Amino acid sequence: MSVNGLSEELDLLDADDYDPIDHLNEIFTHSSTLLSVGQTQAVLSSYQDDLDDEIDLLEGEQERANAECLARMEASKADLAELFDRIDSVRERALQTEKNITEMTADIKQLDNTKKNLTLSMTALKRLQMLTTAYEQLRALIKTKQYRECAQLLQAVIQLMAYFKSYRAIDQIAALNRNVLELQRELLEQVCEDFEITFAKEEVLHKQGMLHEACFVVDALGDAARNRLVTWYCNTELRQYRTIFKGDQEAGSLDNIDRRYAWFRKTMKIYDEEHAAIFPQHWEVAKVLAHVFAEGTKEDYKGILSRSTRGGQTLDVSLLLSCLQQTLDFEHGLEKKLGGASRTSVDTVTSSTDQQSQLVSISEAFEPYLGLWVDQQDKELARLISEYRSRPTRSPEEDFNPEHVIPSSTELIKFYQLSLNKCAKLSTAQPLLELSKVFGKYLEQYSQQILLFYISEKPTGHTPSRAPTVEDVIMTLNTADYCYNTSNQLEEKIKSRIDEQYRDQVDLQSQADAFMGIASAAVRALVRRVEVDLEPSWREMKNTPYSKIEICENHSSFIPSLQNRIKERTSSIMQSLHKQQYARAFADNLVELLSGTYLTNIGQCKPISEAGAEQMLLDTHEIKKTLLQVLPGNPPPAAFLKRVNAAMGKIEPLLKTIQINPSPPEALVQAYLVHIADLSDNNFKKVLELKGIRGREQSQLLELYQMHKLSPRYQGSLVEKSSVLTPLNAGLNANPTVGGNTPSVGPGTLQNLSALGSSAAASLSTANLPGNINMKFTDGLGTALMDRFSSSSTPALGSATSARDGAQSPPPSSMNIPNLTVTPAGIVHGDGDGDTGTKLNENLKNIGKFFKRDLGSFGGIGRFAGSKSASPAPEDRS
Repeated sequence: MSVNGLSEELDLLDADDYDPIDHLNEIFTHSSTLLSVGQTQAVLSSYQDDLDDEIDLLEGEQERANAECLARMEASKADLAELFDRIDSVRERALQTEKNITEMTADIKQLDNTKKNLTLSMTALKRLQMLTTAYEQLRALIKTKQYRECAQLLQAVIQLMAYFKSYRAIDQIAALNRNVLELQRELLEQVCEDFEITFAKEEVLHKQGMLHEACFVVDALGDAARNRLVTWYCNTELRQYRTIFKGDQEAGSLDNIDRRYAWFRKTMKIYDEEHAAIFPQHWEVAKVLAHVFAEGTKEDYKGILSRSTRGGQTLDVSLLLSCLQQTLDFEHGLEKKLGGASRTSVDTVTSSTDQQSQLVSISEAFEPYLGLWVDQQDKELARLISEYRSRPTRSPEEDFNPEHVIPSSTELIKFYQLSLNKCAKLSTAQPLLELSKVFGKYLEQYSQQILLFYISEKPTGHTPSRAPTVEDVIMTLNTADYCYNTSNQLEEKIKSRIDEQYRDQVDLQSQADAFMGIASAAVRALVRRVEVDLEPSWREMKNTPYSKIEICENHSSFIPSLQNRIKERTSSIMQSLHKQQYARAFADNLVELLSGTYLTNIGQCKPISEAGAEQMLLDTHEIKKTLLQVLPGNPPPAAFLKRVNAAMGKIEPLLKTIQINPSPPEALVQAYLVHIADLSDNNFKKVLELKGIRGREQSQLLELYQMHKLSPRYQGSLVEKSSVLTPLNAGLNANPTVGGNTPSVGPGTLQNLSALGSSAAASLSTANLPGNINMKFTDGLGTALMDRFSSSSTPALGSATSARDGAQSPPPSSMNIPNLTVTPAGIVHGDGDGDTGTKLNENLKNIGKFFKRDLGSFGGIGRFAGSKSASPAPEDRS
């Protein structure tokens, strides 16, 4: 029955958060429901009674469950007590059973021990009987020299005596052991006496069988007996040798070294024919004889060589090498005959893991004196370098081939190969390491005194100096590339043959980098040739009155000649550059040269009118089109197109700024802040000077510029000093020379590549070439190299700062730059030859590292995709 939904609400009484007031309000929602209060109370009373009944029922069930649980616990305790009683009973019965079994088997164990002892006693008695019998038989056989039977019985006796080792406390066994040892001694003495008598009477062939059987006895007597007999044999055979070839005798001198080896070969022949059949093969008597001979001979050589160098005396290098070669040949033949491992040679070596132990080592006595031979190679290389200085790059009657290298380079490398082969046969230890250092020394001299000389301007006593020809530069470039790769290959070849402990000390990488520095200088020399051709065109540009131009034409008058000269010279050079990576490097350097020179000449054309600036913009596009045709291909490579656009794009902001009319003045200032975008008052003055604005008007514009640059409109968008106008320092401060001639230089100065002139080797990384590179023959290459790499204050190489700032600033006055000169013989030297050569090589090496990095960035072209990948050598004219 439902009373106002009362039955549904009864469940609310079970809620945890039950509130009677809320519940009543839900039941009696309005006054009409109060009529059912009595009925509601009756339902609640009934519900309460039901709850009381249910509680009583649950309490009764809980009491019954507790009683049952206690009863079960008592029953479990009784079961456990009964189980423990049964376990104790089983344990007692087990102990009693074990006791009974032990009493039953005691007699059986005693019988087993008795049987074991009886068996051991019978075995010992039987072996003692066998030992006694064998001992008596052995004594009888020794007297008749029946050595084969003696060997068998002796082995049996020795084995039986080993069995009785633990019984030596028994007097009889100890006495028998002493008798056996005495018998072994007598037997060994008898065998040795037989050998001595037989060899003394030269009856070896007649008694070969007996001596061979005697060796079986020696084998049974053990290693000590065998070593004694073999040592006696070796001393006997070499007694005559030691007498004849004493170190202080004439026959023992180095001049008679062939007689020593001939004598031993004869001895080995006698051994093979007469003595080899006597000794068991596993004794390897021939190897022992050869080893004893080698050790004695080596000590003799050490004494002879020591006496020969005592008191400041010098050895005859030719005799030393002859003796060493004969020794190596002897060792090789002997080791081949005896089956030993010979010294590793350049003809057979494959890897360091194949090295094996040497059987003989006579040649080790000569190794400390191989420095004399290395010194001889040093002198010979010095002579060759001196000879190469006086040679031209090619003979006058020979036609130029752009793929040829200078013949002296291949001659030098062939000399290196022969010396390496010879030294590796003589020694793969310290002498080979010293030879590698000599190789490095003369690779440095070849790069500095030969290749650098070929691409340097030669003083003539007049102005200008004689510049190298394009053919000489191309051949020098090919040679530097060839020497770079050959240096790397030479290093790997030496490392594959030198001993493991010296391998890490072999390093020709700095020499290889120096050759790459020469290659970089050669590329810059080719760019210089183009610069010289363009001087008349630049002169015509500077003579053009840009302040008077009112109407622009398609191009200025100097542009056609400039384009023709660029095309003609670059075409001939590109045809000679048969390697793509160098052609690309040349093109990149040329782009930087022309953009920098053009910007510098703009600074020398002031004043420039608005129309003149517009004309220059048109000329800039013409020059860009010409540059894009330097590399073959249409369209040009994307990276090169980007390089040209970046280089020439630095000029356009300046010309666009100059193109703005100064009236109203705000237009010019805003154009400067948009295109040049820097905070430098000096740079703004440069632009005004280019436009021809001076005096009061310049002051007004400068004041207006200072106001605008600090306004919020340009905040954060301006730099301190724009690099676009940095190259104009030279142009604005220079006094153009008549005809564009460069200053003259003294005849003693090294006049080198002007490509390494003012910027020199600031960074031959073509990615960082300065835009205003001033390629004039005002500085020698050596001076430039010292300038850019000798100063600790110079910014880090390869950084944008060093590339740009270094291109502008002359060397600090505090720098000690060597005075490099070129003599008529082509020798490059300075105030301190040692220091200068070291610094020059270090600078060439640094240049080469950057140049190699850029060649490798040209899409992995040629060799430079890897660090030391091998490639075919350039074609040689010889």
